Amino acid sequence: MIFESHAHYDDKQFDQDRDELLLSMKENGIETIINVGSDFRGSKETVKLMEKYDFIYGAIGIHPSDIEDLNEETCRWLENKAALEKVVAIGEIGLDYYWDKEKEVQQKQRYWFKWQMELAKKVNLPVIIHSRDAAEDTLTLMKGIHAEEIPGVIHCFSYSKEMAAEYVKMGYYIGIGGVVTFKNAKKLKEVAASVPLERILLETDCPYLAPEPHRGKRNSSLNLPYVAAEIARIREITPEEVIEATRKNAERLFL
Repeated sequence: MIFESHAHYDDKQFDQDRDELLLSMKENGIETIINVGSDFRGSKETVKLMEKYDFIYGAIGIHPSDIEDLNEETCRWLENKAALEKVVAIGEIGLDYYWDKEKEVQQKQRYWFKWQMELAKKVNLPVIIHSRDAAEDTLTLMKGIHAEEIPGVIHCFSYSKEMAAEYVKMGYYIGIGGVVTFKNAKKLKEVAASVPLERILLETDCPYLAPEPHRGKRNSSLNLPYVAAEIARIREITPEEVIEATRKNAERLFL
């Protein structure tokens, strides 16, 4: 059975068939799902989803592109909800310089990333980290706050195998999703080959980043076998070995 470590079933793209889709997961081999908040609305909806479905757990946090959501009230809400039994991570948090080029905005991102990392440490939860076009600043900030003391995963990993090795040394997991199936994803294929299997998590980031042969369509956890199969091909092992190892990894980190 597959452990989906990063999904966004709170997304409006699932409004028409969310219940039907989620109720089909177990019969299709998807055992456990972490639904990940990325803004305040999404974090609130994540709490509702984890309360409704026994196999869904929640991560709550504010994505770097949505830091305007963070204020005294929302920070207090995050601290309070982090105590819920089925909230298993703070995320997704981090840095994203792809959209935000202004130095002032990037500085705010770093402030709130650090604040949410410190929250995770305070409430003894792992983190789910988003880092895009911010490789150096992400690693520098994490080393500066001794992130090796805060377990977590670098989600939707997009950097080099050398950078992946740095995170693994810090005790972090590497999240690999549908992008690994793309023909031009040379760097991620190298990461999938080089990172120890006990440090890889399967994820979709659905409804985004559907794997081949469904690239460009709405993604869901039902597509995770394609990701497992590609990692298995790269590593010259069976998909079942990938599924079993990544399930144990995710359980170790989140449950």
